[in-house]
Amino acid sequence: MTGSDPAASGGGPLLQLIAAGLQLWIRSQCEAVESLDLQLHGTALQMLRGQLQGLTLMARRVVYQDLQIEQVQLSSGALQVRVGKLLRGQSFQLDHPLQVQGQVAFTADGLTGSLARPRWQGLADTLGEQLLGLTPLKELRIVGDALIFAAQAAGESRLMELETCPRAVDGSLGLLSPEGELRLRLPMDGAIHITTAKLEGGMLQLHGEARVTP
Repeated sequence: MTGSDPAASGGGPLLQLIAAGLQLWIRSQCEAVESLDLQLHGTALQMLRGQLQGLTLMARRVVYQDLQIEQVQLSSGALQVRVGKLLRGQSFQLDHPLQVQGQVAFTADGLTGSLARPRWQGLADTLGEQLLGLTPLKELRIVGDALIFAAQAAGESRLMELETCPRAVDGSLGLLSPEGELRLRLPMDGAIHITTAKLEGGMLQLHGEARVTP
């Protein structure tokens, strides 16, 4: 894995130390991170009090809980840090819930690979059954403004396909028909609220906010 050096704004070496600890903690929560750029925002005085104004994060090709994410861009509000623990060489720990907002982007290959993992098999079966009436789900493709789901019936050589348009629906990801009819609203973790869902640059892009708990 590769990644840039953690950056900090206005806090000097101590803030860089905290950024390094936070970067290591983020990597420990993921199965893989190809690149990670983390910036902390705050003053030296705020830092000594264990408080920071927030952070911004950009990462590429992240695997989190077997979910393959192509791009991540996040920012947060204020956060509290136990500076003494980091100075003693202890690992970073999140002591309080943290509100973040930003966007994540998925490729069709990444979504297909994620849904093939045992952790997400239940969701893959739900998508296949409710959208196409078939399981297992074989693949997802992005063509223009369409997210296409494909499944294959037993004994058949031809794939059955269905075009959908992703949209944010009541804080979750909704899959609509090309005519705008809601076909399926995906179950969503209560800590995550999606505000925008769209296909752009050949990827599924989700914008929203989430509450990260220790």
